[in-house]
Amino acid sequence: MLQRRVVGAWSVFGIVAVVSAALAWLRPAGQRLSDLHIYYGAARAVNEGRPLYDYVADNGGPFTYPPFAVLLLRPLALLPEAAVGVAWPALTCAAVVALAVAVGRGLSASRLAVAAIACGLLVSAPVQSNLRFGQVSIFIVLLALVDAMGLTPRRYRGLLVGLAAAIKLTPLLFVVYFLASKRYRDAARAAAAFAACALLGAALLPGDSLRYWTGTMLQTSRIGDLASLGNQSVQGMLMRAGLPPEALPLIWAALIAAICAAALWRARTLELRASSLESARASGADGERVRAAVLVGCATVAASPVSWTHHQVWTVLAAMLLVAAEGAWRRAAGAALLVVMTLSLGVVLRGLSPYPGWQFVLENARSLGIVAVCLAGFGGAVATAATAAHARTTATATAPGRQRAATARSAATARSAATARSAGRRRVWLRPVVAVAVGLVVLALTPLPAGADPTFKAYTAADLANPRYFYYAASPAGPAGAAIDFQVRRERTKTRVNGVVGDVVAQLRYSSAPGGVARSIPLLTPIVATGPDMARLGAETQAGVRTFSFRSASLAHGRLEAVAADGSVLATFTEFVVSEPDSS
Repeated sequence: MLQRRVVGAWSVFGIVAVVSAALAWLRPAGQRLSDLHIYYGAARAVNEGRPLYDYVADNGGPFTYPPFAVLLLRPLALLPEAAVGVAWPALTCAAVVALAVAVGRGLSASRLAVAAIACGLLVSAPVQSNLRFGQVSIFIVLLALVDAMGLTPRRYRGLLVGLAAAIKLTPLLFVVYFLASKRYRDAARAAAAFAACALLGAALLPGDSLRYWTGTMLQTSRIGDLASLGNQSVQGMLMRAGLPPEALPLIWAALIAAICAAALWRARTLELRASSLESARASGADGERVRAAVLVGCATVAASPVSWTHHQVWTVLAAMLLVAAEGAWRRAAGAALLVVMTLSLGVVLRGLSPYPGWQFVLENARSLGIVAVCLAGFGGAVATAATAAHARTTATATAPGRQRAATARSAATARSAATARSAGRRRVWLRPVVAVAVGLVVLALTPLPAGADPTFKAYTAADLANPRYFYYAASPAGPAGAAIDFQVRRERTKTRVNGVVGDVVAQLRYSSAPGGVARSIPLLTPIVATGPDMARLGAETQAGVRTFSFRSASLAHGRLEAVAADGSVLATFTEFVVSEPDSS
């Protein structure tokens, strides 16, 4: 029966893998495996002798990794891109299986549990994102996890972390972890491997290496809009919260220092406990090491200025470790985090999120989850049980005759004490869980200022040609309250407002919640259309009429004001009726 279940679970994995790869291939040509297309094009550019960081793919994406990364990708450019596009999803699925096996070993999981871990990983949003974009992120996670868990031969430990960091810089935090947990040789090997890879890149691509290490590395704008919802790092969340630009770096640095310190301290404790178990030849060392490695990995996601969905595989692993831990609260937290990492709550629960604060929580749930994991860790119930087991083993092995009986009684007393401590830890765990839950409820129900609207954007003249943003063709019918007219369209994750104002309106301002700082909405001169578009824009091109457009996560508490040149308010809108639903 068990064998059938294992076969069935792996069959489900295979089906989901094939369907996911097929869906990735069925995307429009410009979106199909878009990151892999960048890797392939960058490798070809280097093979042809062109500057690496001048390359921009036809989908608009530049190459953002260190020069050494493209050296590993250069052989791919010798193959047809279609063949690479077939092989890459297969390699991604193989990496998922390898991750599941590694985690299963750490948890001493059964074959069925390993298959379940693989299936859970595969359907999660980060792995699906790796498949959809043809990303390298999952391979970085695999290299760092295997190395940090100590699954490689002792003399080579640290090399894979150095290799991973040479491809993407964030695994360098594992070097700090090695030092903090007294794995000095592993830290030295990791640093040496990283330096060797960087020097190899400098030797083969000197110009590109100089350019990267002296400037391109710091140009995060090359990576995309850091305030977009896809960036679930702490910095991305703070940017969406509307912090003043001058205060953002200081607040971000302080938060990241605290988050990384907490994660590293907990990981160090787990690693030292694993070393003591290993020295005593007791079981449980692999479990402690996988928890420590995942904690450090989660810290890299939180600390990086940019953490797109495909970077967040570490968070999925953390959720699975919580599900496998002792204690109902830990398992519930793990299950909730798995849901967060599989579904887009901002989309699924949009109809239940009328408050801007609640929408902010939903849209930033993955950021909040990663911070919670780094600060709270996985608890100590499993470690306590392992320590008690070690005490029993030592007592049995060393105590002859009456001393053995006395030691057995002492071991029984130790077990009782361990049970009491475990119960106490469960109660201690409950307090922060309740505190966090209460805090989230307060945040969710508190109307936040407009700066906290995670999807707010006011469109500018550069967007005028896009009919998705500028779709309304009416004109204001008179002064005062009728000096503005608009329509509202609802999409899956946002609501758009587009309209026109007369010449009596000098300014438009919008806030997403009462008391919030109002944002200014640009008033634009419409494009003068010709041909078939004249009907749409003809009314807007009359003298004095200007157009505007903006989007927001929720208009439930929004306030739009039309202001005259003397500062008087001409019209105020607090109710926004959807005029035309949009399915896009």
